[in-house]
Amino acid sequence: MLPWKRALRPLAALLLTAAVALVPAAGVAQAAQAPSRGWNDYTCKPSAAHPRPVVLVHGTFANSVDNWLALAPYLENRDYCVFSFDYGQLSGVPLFHGLGPIDKSAEQLKTFVDKVLAATGAPETDLVGHSQGGLMPRYYLKFLGGAAKVNALVGIAPDNHGTTLSGLTSLLPYFPGIQDLLTTNTPALADQVVGSPFLTKLNEGGDTVPGVKYTVLATKYDEVVTPYRSQFLSGSGVHNVLLQDLCALDLSEHVAIGLFDRIAFHEVANALDPVHATPTTCASAFS
Repeated sequence: MLPWKRALRPLAALLLTAAVALVPAAGVAQAAQAPSRGWNDYTCKPSAAHPRPVVLVHGTFANSVDNWLALAPYLENRDYCVFSFDYGQLSGVPLFHGLGPIDKSAEQLKTFVDKVLAATGAPETDLVGHSQGGLMPRYYLKFLGGAAKVNALVGIAPDNHGTTLSGLTSLLPYFPGIQDLLTTNTPALADQVVGSPFLTKLNEGGDTVPGVKYTVLATKYDEVVTPYRSQFLSGSGVHNVLLQDLCALDLSEHVAIGLFDRIAFHEVANALDPVHATPTTCASAFS
């Protein structure tokens, strides 16, 4: 293993552990509603510059707070109405979500998008998802009528064409305590394995649906979804991005790219507002 990867993994785990510690289990639901200036503020009205609310979709083992402690404020500060929600909950497993059947999680996304659109008055939303959060919305778009309500889907390290169970379980060290809570009954893990019935159904007939813009952000250091190019989509309206093509110094792996990589965040902002996109470089880490 490369030295930087040995250093980065504990750092990611430390940051995530601190995030979980700052949001106790009893207060997670309240904390998800609390942030001001747009993050789950249902009085937020989209601006003329950014007319669509942004719905953030967390990844496997994550939740609506810890996955977005950096990206949500980043987008808020750029005048977006930002919302996040929990999905794929298993009974008896607090904090760690995204574990239930993915098709059922997509139904939860459908309900939440309708709630956000009703509150904001916007006709469409944009979706930004990390890991499973970049994959699951594609089921909503393809089978649950989501294409009529979504302008763009931005996937950050999404496992669009699956991964291996060993790849998914390699996430466990980033989430202290989860191994003690989980049983073998975790449908989302089975759904994400290469060749699963869920993925076969999802990808049959093409990766995309008409009318939706797709952006995929990948890192060549991803140790969960491998090979990293399996994350990329084919079809019209697709923009596949390898972060190292924009900044060779970006060492983010699967977790870091979604949690605190501002180079990736800059590309998210470009995807949400392509008319005003600016070049993404290593300097974007400080923007």
